[in-house]
Amino acid sequence: MSSVDFVKIAALGSTEEFREALAALSIALPCDDAIHAAPISPLARPATVLGRQVGNRFCVQPMEGWDGTPDGRPTEKTFRRWTRFGTSGAKLIWGGEAVAVRHDGRANPCQLLLTHETKGDIARLRETLVNAHHRTFGTADDLLVGLQLTHSGRFARPNRWDQPEPVLVYHHPLLDKRVGVNEDYPLLSDGAVHQLVEDFVQAARLAYECGFDFVDIKQCHGYLGHEFLSAHTRKGSYGGPLENRARFFREVVEGIRSEVPGLGIATRVSVFDTVPYRPDPDRAAPGKLGPGIPESYCDWVPYLYAFGVDPEQPTEMALQEPLEYVSLLRTMGVTMLNVTAGSPYYSHHIQRPALYPPSDGYQPPEDPLIGVARLLYVTHLVKERNPDFVVVGTGYTYLQEFLPNVAQATIREGWVDFVGLGRIVLSYPELPRDVLGGRPLNRKQICRTFSDCTNAPRAGLASGCYPLDPYYRTGPMAEKLRQAKDALRKRLGG
Repeated sequence: MSSVDFVKIAALGSTEEFREALAALSIALPCDDAIHAAPISPLARPATVLGRQVGNRFCVQPMEGWDGTPDGRPTEKTFRRWTRFGTSGAKLIWGGEAVAVRHDGRANPCQLLLTHETKGDIARLRETLVNAHHRTFGTADDLLVGLQLTHSGRFARPNRWDQPEPVLVYHHPLLDKRVGVNEDYPLLSDGAVHQLVEDFVQAARLAYECGFDFVDIKQCHGYLGHEFLSAHTRKGSYGGPLENRARFFREVVEGIRSEVPGLGIATRVSVFDTVPYRPDPDRAAPGKLGPGIPESYCDWVPYLYAFGVDPEQPTEMALQEPLEYVSLLRTMGVTMLNVTAGSPYYSHHIQRPALYPPSDGYQPPEDPLIGVARLLYVTHLVKERNPDFVVVGTGYTYLQEFLPNVAQATIREGWVDFVGLGRIVLSYPELPRDVLGGRPLNRKQICRTFSDCTNAPRAGLASGCYPLDPYYRTGPMAEKLRQAKDALRKRLGG
């Protein structure tokens, strides 16, 4: 199937046509015909989280902007984005954005960094969000705000956006090449892991002092926490069996419980993965990337370099171990889980379904609706097996006009506790309050997954919605982004 055959959601005129499109792809998702306003909407039902009442079932996912200062402080762009999170109407703010716990863990030179020196600025960022929410809705008592803590590991670029400085948990026969290292490149030692645990605990303490209600210890998207989960080949106490691969996260949790007992702990996990994908040059149209195909993995079967895949067929997910890991999280006292998958660096079609690929990616190898359904099905399975967990779902943005229909139905049927909103919050932050207020969606603001929020960072620019947000569309960075995209098209022969 080529991209011209994929469902064009914006062209569907009714919920019935949307259902027919899903049926043609053998997808069965909950989808309501009528969207209810608050207070009768399932999306308006309060939920109890960490002993607090959270006012509705919309959640803002971590959305990093590549717009901090060199020393890790927020800028005007960062404050604007967090203000828009606060006025969105969502009552759960999951992390705000990824914030590094130390300099060498930054994914880019503009990523936020939480230290004693930057703590006051990060605290003001939270206060700005909460105050904006209070001004808009009259109260922030039912708002829960967390901070996502991260180390970018293999994908760290702390000093220059075009210079990888990877921190490796183990050697990966396919991904090592992508960050320019060979088998002699040193791995993170067990002693260095112990120090990293302390860095996460210190950052959690600072987050608590900033006023955040919880921290998300990031275990997704190929970053360091996620890489520990796939460290089957690592020697020593942090690799091999699942108990060892879970040790890093367990030690972080134990440290936070000891040092900051009043702070909530959550985690966002890529619960399944795949082998790295690349564009197929033999099927590339002029000026475009080819459709995604798996890197050759035949020499690496059984495939021991991913979490949640079948080692004999590593393009297929296998959920037995991820479900076992969720049970382990329960023993650690973690009760908030945000379900995601894969990595934007090597498998963006399973992690962030889109019709238009990022500049360093590939054309979708499947209708993106299949990717959405995969994410929603797996989240449903996790929730079904762990009814006591607070589970946040991912992948709703690509549903576009029909996001509220599916979101309301998945909440009503108990597939998930919160509907996570990512890219669409950049173009249309008011979506939750429009839905709950009974107003029709503003179609001109709906994210169409053009991927410029990723293309800009790949060109060393701040992330934002360049097609739909006037702040970025008419700003000085828009021309730089256009030039970068033109240069890519020329390289691809367009």
